[in-house]
Parts: sequence; C-alpha cells; structure tokens
Amino acid sequence: MSRVIEILLYTLKPGTGGEFHRIMQEISVPLHRKVGMDVVAYGNSLHDPDAYYLIRSYDSLDHLGSSQDAFYKSEAWRNGPRVDIIERISTSLKSVVSLSPEAIDELRRSGL
Repeated sequence: MSRVIEILLYTLKPGTGGEFHRIMQEISVPLHRKVGMDVVAYGNSLHDPDAYYLIRSYDSLDHLGSSQDAFYKSEAWRNGPRVDIIERISTSLKSVVSLSPEAIDELRRSGL
C-alpha cells in the first residue's frame, strides 16, 4: 500500500539558511512530531545553503489535509515558530506524490 508524500522546497531569503535550519531542527520538526506528523527528511540543499527541503508522509490526501489543518491552526504553531519561519521564506513549491513505504524508509535512512 502506498503513502502520500508531500515535498516542500523553499527558496530562503539570502543568508537565512542556517538560522532557518536551527528553527526547524530545534522547534518546528519536534512540534510536527509531537502532534503525530511524519517528517521523513528535511535540511539545507547541497547546492545552496538558502535552499531548503521538507518531506512529510501521510496515509492519504484526506490525512494530509486534516493533519495540516490541525497543525497550522494550533496555538503551538501560531505562537511558536510560525513567524520566524515565514519571514525567512522567499518562495515555496509543493509537490504531492505517492510512494511505497519501502521508498519512504529509504528516504528516511538516506539522511537527505
């Protein structure tokens, strides 16, 4: 059975990649995981420290929608890292694809 994968690609404002990653690593990703969201991989791109990726996994499109709705409406997000993250993003691109659990596990193990 396949799962839904959301791939977010961010172009960050110049010089903000290091701080963005610190916020993701110390605040945002732990918050994602605390509410049960599956963060598969995240980090700065190899080609540009101000390019960033976030890959999350869901059971279905409905699960993606309900999980994100609950997460982004939560007080923990709104009063937590929201502003610090949004103010560092110049542009973002989102793609949603279907992958096997094995492929997702390989992404997770690869340490992208």
